[in-house]
Amino acid sequence: MRRITSRQNPLVGRYRAAARGRADDLLLLDGAHLVADALDAGVHLREAAVADVADVAEAAANAARRAEIHALAARLTEAGVDVVAASAAVMDALSPVRSASGIVALADRPSLDAGRMYGGGAPFVIVAVDVQDPGNLGAIVRVAEAGGATGLVAAGRSADPFGWKALRGSMGSALRIPVVVREHADQAVADARRHGCRIVAAVPRGGRSLFDIDLTLPAAVLIGGEGPGLPAALVDAADDRVTIPMQSPVESLNAAVTTALIVYEARRQRAAT
Repeated sequence: MRRITSRQNPLVGRYRAAARGRADDLLLLDGAHLVADALDAGVHLREAAVADVADVAEAAANAARRAEIHALAARLTEAGVDVVAASAAVMDALSPVRSASGIVALADRPSLDAGRMYGGGAPFVIVAVDVQDPGNLGAIVRVAEAGGATGLVAAGRSADPFGWKALRGSMGSALRIPVVVREHADQAVADARRHGCRIVAAVPRGGRSLFDIDLTLPAAVLIGGEGPGLPAALVDAADDRVTIPMQSPVESLNAAVTTALIVYEARRQRAAT
């Protein structure tokens, strides 16, 4: 295994470009969990770097973690991925997190036809509109997968669902369920309508109660971003509006919490039919 000790190595530039969103075709995977999820999901990994721990005492103190990373590096090598050992200084440069993890990798960004999320009998798609916080968007992707949604669209000014912060927030869910990006929310709505979905807008007040609306039919649920929520034009054009009952004086919920409640109510209804 090659050893990289210089922060001037071209490899560092590639990882930094991916971390800053300047490599549209690449994902930066930080940590053993995400790298293993990518392998399991069949994502094509291009290269990886593992921490080169030369200090015997440190290696002994982190024996379990080192064993996990060693096993993962072996899987990567077997899969034909170029794996290098990086010094602590280089790992700090490669990893965007405050405390560098023991392994980072670059992978191809998934290329997905939006039609995949609308396959099957009754698709249930989440459309995140202008959700700008990547951690929040990642949490939405995670709960969408956990609750059985068939896919997610990140639309408008939403964060990149494949940026490193969103990927960490999704805990690998973005590598498994269909996730697409649409520059304009109208594109996402048009896709959903073309596949026979009702458009349901989540609004903080004035909509039908979450417990009174039928979520068993094919649907695309629009979730607005932090603060302003959904644009009025999207709400007005929706087929239905849904509101989560809340005790006063609470006026709204976090976008990820809103998504979780709606997704799981849909799951409950669909399981009962």
